[in-house]
Amino acid sequence: MARLFGTDGVRGLANGDLTPELATAIAAAAARVLVEADATHRPVAVVGRDTRASGEMLEAAVVAGLTSAGADVLVAGVLPTPALAFLTDRVGADVGIMLSASHNPMPDNGIKLFARGGHKLPDTVEDRIQATLRRPFTRPTGAGVGRVRPLPEGRAQYAEHLLGAVPVPLDGLRVVVDCAHGAAYEVAPETYRRAGADVTAIGAAPDGLNINDGCGSTHLAPLIRTVLATGADLGVAHDGDADRCLAVDHAGREVDGDAILAICALALHDSGRLKGDTVVATVMSNLGLHHAMRAAGITLRTTPVGDRYVLEQLNRDGLSLGGEQSGHMIFREHATTGDGLLTALALMSRMRATGKGLAELATVLRRLPQVLVNVKVSDKLAVASSEEVAEAVNSAQDELGDSGRILLRPSGTEHLVRVMVEAPTQQQADEIAHRLAAVVSAS
Repeated sequence: MARLFGTDGVRGLANGDLTPELATAIAAAAARVLVEADATHRPVAVVGRDTRASGEMLEAAVVAGLTSAGADVLVAGVLPTPALAFLTDRVGADVGIMLSASHNPMPDNGIKLFARGGHKLPDTVEDRIQATLRRPFTRPTGAGVGRVRPLPEGRAQYAEHLLGAVPVPLDGLRVVVDCAHGAAYEVAPETYRRAGADVTAIGAAPDGLNINDGCGSTHLAPLIRTVLATGADLGVAHDGDADRCLAVDHAGREVDGDAILAICALALHDSGRLKGDTVVATVMSNLGLHHAMRAAGITLRTTPVGDRYVLEQLNRDGLSLGGEQSGHMIFREHATTGDGLLTALALMSRMRATGKGLAELATVLRRLPQVLVNVKVSDKLAVASSEEVAEAVNSAQDELGDSGRILLRPSGTEHLVRVMVEAPTQQQADEIAHRLAAVVSAS
């Protein structure tokens, strides 16, 4: 059986690939694995979802699966993924289950699992859950069946947690927030206002069908238009489950995850709270981030793509900040997963503390032109072992020296090899990327 879990849980077309039956089975298996790990108490689960119409169906299925395996369930309703992780820790639950496909289109949905403490499950536990799906078990009956109750106070508790992490009041700051018609449509505007900002909210009228539809962190045009029309100081955009944050400055220019990570790293560094004077990013972060951190006396460590790998590095080395170009930022002092709202608050706090606009703060990062070419291949392993490919890459890297970077990365889901090149000029990046793509294609 192929591995069910991807880098961020189980995801697929709701009621197609991801059926209620599968959701029930995954939830029941998760509860059973937890009981096997610690049978000293009745397991407790927290369940949340984003605003997709299919979330209502899958929530019912997951609750049924958990209770059928003897777990008690707290239903938190519509909340961001980081809020679900926070609540899993706050209430001492054994597992948290978030129903969301993040930035994916509305027809998709997903199941994200969190362990005790609000941490994403390690691969080994996910593998045990998948193996348990195929094993029969004796279902509890009578008083052994799990019970269900709502957790209406969850959103307010999460908002208080966020406000406690804001180092500087945001009084006088004008911000536009695009909630992507997703899970943060209420809590994001509410929290930013309580922090002192003057907030204009867009993408804040979910109907179950419009999540991520031409809005949010993957579609910045509505945010840019609104920032320019209102004269706001900045705009922030979340995705469907609000674990991401991208931004635009007062002139509507995009500030991506690399720039946000650089700004937040400097803020923590200046206050003496950047542990080890080190920040974590993925291999896809722009070489300009490496240069900016080196100039500031900050070490940059890289991981494979995926916020779970960033978090593993943070935990392993006792570090405080990491993130991805896509806008996933993990502030380890305050969160166990990427948190778009926490990121936005940190960014706005830095603006208020320094008195500088976002455009000026973002100049710390000089992005190198970056080209990404997807090359269709029949055998990714053959490409990885090809002497011709290795020789071409080494030759191109020698040509660039320290002024550029090359990365070849096989896709985890498709017959593709991704060729990424960064160079001092767009023309040079294009030329080298297409030259290497031709070698990869012929290998």
